[in-house]
Amino acid sequence: MCGRYASTLPPEMMVELFKLIKGLDIIPRFNIAPTQPIVAIWEAQGQREAHFARWGLVPGWVKDPREFPLLVNARAESMAEKPAFRDPLKHGRCIVPASGYYEWHTGPDKKKQPYYITRADGQPMALAGLYATWSGPNGEEIDSVATITVAANAQLSEIHDRMPAILMDRQQQDEWLNVREVHAAEAAQMALPLEDGVLKFHPVSTRVNSARDDDSGLIEPITLEKPAPVLKKAAGGQLDLF
Repeated sequence: MCGRYASTLPPEMMVELFKLIKGLDIIPRFNIAPTQPIVAIWEAQGQREAHFARWGLVPGWVKDPREFPLLVNARAESMAEKPAFRDPLKHGRCIVPASGYYEWHTGPDKKKQPYYITRADGQPMALAGLYATWSGPNGEEIDSVATITVAANAQLSEIHDRMPAILMDRQQQDEWLNVREVHAAEAAQMALPLEDGVLKFHPVSTRVNSARDDDSGLIEPITLEKPAPVLKKAAGGQLDLF
């Protein structure tokens, strides 16, 4: 799953990259965790805006959000059939801007080592997501989001068996957000693992385990006592992890 990420994109750059009609007053975040407010982008009446939303989707049909399980991620393979995700896939697709995300590798000693994963070209990530709005009996509303995950590619599979669905180019992003013309079945085909080599990663401090820590030092590489997984050329010229 994708359970922590960083988002350090300046507001004015977010407006430009994602063609927003207006931005949000935000600060860099280096350790965003489930249940916290996050920035998500979606279209309404043909206009694209950034919104603050809770990370952990609450479908509109839920009676009491406090009694509903936390839905941080939606698995791409089953989201079209799951009651919580079916309608958001049709009408509530969104993008979650990120600078990178964290994933934990469980070693032979059962210890979990966090890694920070980014695009190899240094560009921001556009995580594919689903959003819903819950309306309470007293008129209160909660916008909430789940990020979509797919099977990990060969490069990342030694760290974890899942990875976020990342929309790599503007056309993909436009089509994902266009819920008026792009149907759910078409959109679901965009949630695929990336090719090896598109992402890069490095080990980081276990301080990221605590959501209370949120500073730029969390994304800095560390040196492990044992060598970290390295990319190595396999037969056919593809990249493998060893």
